Amino acid sequence: MTSAPSDGAAEPAAGTAPSALAPREERGPREAILEVRDLVKHYPLTQGIVIKRQVGAVKAVDGVSFELRRGETLGVVGESGCGKSTLAKLVTSLEAPTSGSVRFKGEDVTRLSGRALKALRRNIQMVFQDPYTSLNPRMTVGDIVGEPFDIHPEVAPRGDRRRRVRELLDVVGLNPEYVNRYPHQFSGGQRQRIGIARGLALRPEIIVADEPVSALDVSVQAQVINLMERLQDEFDLSYIFIAHDLSVVRHISDRVGVMYLGKLVETGTESEIYEHPTHPYTQALLSAVPVPDPDAEDGRARIVLDGDVPSPADPPSGCRFRTRCRKADERCARQEPPLSIPEGPGRPLEGLALHPSACHYAEEEARGVPD
Repeated sequence: MTSAPSDGAAEPAAGTAPSALAPREERGPREAILEVRDLVKHYPLTQGIVIKRQVGAVKAVDGVSFELRRGETLGVVGESGCGKSTLAKLVTSLEAPTSGSVRFKGEDVTRLSGRALKALRRNIQMVFQDPYTSLNPRMTVGDIVGEPFDIHPEVAPRGDRRRRVRELLDVVGLNPEYVNRYPHQFSGGQRQRIGIARGLALRPEIIVADEPVSALDVSVQAQVINLMERLQDEFDLSYIFIAHDLSVVRHISDRVGVMYLGKLVETGTESEIYEHPTHPYTQALLSAVPVPDPDAEDGRARIVLDGDVPSPADPPSGCRFRTRCRKADERCARQEPPLSIPEGPGRPLEGLALHPSACHYAEEEARGVPD
């Protein structure tokens, strides 16, 4: 059996971890290409074998709103089970929402079907988490990368597909001569490059990447991340980058959304989220990220969350994070805090790094008021 070729490519040197790379420079504002409003996905829970009746629902995504601007990367972070992958499926129309809207260039894609939905999917593609299971082992790399052309033959005439496939392999840093090889002949990083090439085949405007580097070695992650950044600049792509590794998200993202139990609890630019977090959940996540300086790491306070994530079928009343929050009180149990910019008495707080945060005490956190 032919051994897997090396991951060597024109990206950063192997051994460079994403956490060691500098944060991304923030881009200026551009027009919104995707608008998500009050998006909800509930999966019904039923009982009975012959006669089934609904006894509840798993609230996987429960009222999520955000915008994605042209040419930017929106990072979405959170613990396993918070609804990140479900959100990706809703945005790409792989699943239908319970309610809410997803507008691409002003058109609500949740109302599309048939040919209109097929045409829309050309513009929003997905890169999956596991490069070992997302590629058909019985298909050659050429067939995998060229498969989108079978669904959208108008993009590439049949006589031109082989050339287009070889170009795509070259674009993602793979030898075009690998076109007749099978997935088992490649390493994990190379397989993910194949998945990225397949996502680029139809020249989409948006790529939703669901944990695209979590299954890769740290030494390979930076190569794939830098490849995605290069492709973004080259093809003017917009990314929704879903991950649980906050170091990776910081490196690639222009803006970041933090999810907890089906909801966004804090959003902002990369610097706002990482340097001035105001939600206790975001602060706890960031406190667990290791830093390269041993002295700084030893002197850093850790925020340890108590208990487990509540069931999405029976979330807590009020603030969903209150059962694990060090600041929670009676108000948090009664009233759900909206995702909004905190304000002082009668006017916005001046001179502070303010951004939307779903916490009753975001103002205190912005001011640095101690617990």
